[in-house]
Amino acid sequence: MPQHAGDQEPPPGCPAHGRTPLYGPEFGADPDAHYAYLRSFGPTAPVEIAPGVPVELVTSYSTALRILQNPSTFVRDSRRWRDLNEGRIPADSPALPMMGYRPNALFSDGAAHARLRNAVTDSLATVDEHRLTRLVQRVAEYLISQFSGRRIGNADLVADYAQQLPLLVYSDLFGCPADIGDRIILGISGIFEGADGANEILGGALMELIALKRRHPGDDVTSRMMQHPSGLSDAEMANQLVTLLSGGTAPLQSLISVGSALMLGDDRYAQTQHSSGLLVEDAVSEVLWNYAPIANYAVHYPVHDVEVDGKVLRADDPVVISFAAANTDPAMAQDRSLTGGRAHLAFGAGPHVCPAKDPALVIAITAIETLLNRLPDIELRIDLKDLSWVPAPWSRSLITLPVRFTPKAQPVQPPLASAQGGSAARSAGPAQPAKNTRWSKFLTWLNGGV
Repeated sequence: MPQHAGDQEPPPGCPAHGRTPLYGPEFGADPDAHYAYLRSFGPTAPVEIAPGVPVELVTSYSTALRILQNPSTFVRDSRRWRDLNEGRIPADSPALPMMGYRPNALFSDGAAHARLRNAVTDSLATVDEHRLTRLVQRVAEYLISQFSGRRIGNADLVADYAQQLPLLVYSDLFGCPADIGDRIILGISGIFEGADGANEILGGALMELIALKRRHPGDDVTSRMMQHPSGLSDAEMANQLVTLLSGGTAPLQSLISVGSALMLGDDRYAQTQHSSGLLVEDAVSEVLWNYAPIANYAVHYPVHDVEVDGKVLRADDPVVISFAAANTDPAMAQDRSLTGGRAHLAFGAGPHVCPAKDPALVIAITAIETLLNRLPDIELRIDLKDLSWVPAPWSRSLITLPVRFTPKAQPVQPPLASAQGGSAARSAGPAQPAKNTRWSKFLTWLNGGV
């Protein structure tokens, strides 16, 4: 296989020789052109995932699947990372929070991974789909009620809806009382926004949640993880919760916002008198194929030098899976379909496949359907092709999603019961809701307040 790009011209921002940067405005504006260029190197290509952070990027679907399903040769423990161990990674690199080791299932292998993962998967398996659907509908109705009464009839569905909905849903699923839930939301939002002290805020709130659930377990995922036969320690609990809460927020934000953009701005999904259009499920499927929410991640480390499709991958050098490039691999063109194909890699594959993929689909589809039902005349304020994307390698996310609609005269009044059978509202204990914060304001609304 070729080791260089030959005569193919690189897209703007790409060097003619050396490693291609997977960051910056040029990459953000047209990642597909970068992936097309990188495919000319073969099934993997040399890139910089951040300034001064070299990795090998897998762009081939079949090669990605081979690596994801071969945990004996390709491991996830980033303590093996050669450049980091030898001092060549900048201490302030934005890649470190994403690639640096954490003692959780994401960075574990073998028996250690199985023990941690089983606690997560078994606990998530207890989430009832019908109750989850009702919860998402109520969170969606709350958020819509907050912006649909504006006299101008405008909103940004990223900031006003897609960013907030997963955080509020997770706060209920994990049994957060108002004050702790507010700080968890603040910490997770701060991590994605690069705010100082966000890690400390999130860590402190999670430890308080764990201590509370040790004393007063409830009908929530946190309590079930604690009660699992794996016997997770408080530190292990905290690290699993960081992965579940923060790792699930960005992909769902992307899935909801990009899926909504397709429903509103793509003629294939429009309702006409001659056709009912494609369904929300179809739009979500297209996002998973063509706009993989986790675009480039799943960092692996070969345990020894290994030849992959004619190229030698060195032991302990990071190999990053490009879910975005693999899903759009031209070799897959005949094997995928818009409305029925489920062989995409958006949720990964192998032993580290996303444990929350089924709840994620329920959340995304329900959020989009509720939006369209509550605001039937909602439409984009700009053309679909003119939307702007976050110029980051890890996820494929919209910066904004501006819409307009006919304002609602009165906000929807909520029912007086918690959607999850009271998991958050009734297990809050003695904590008092803080004022003017997302989770406490939602709980006030949910229980009939103003």
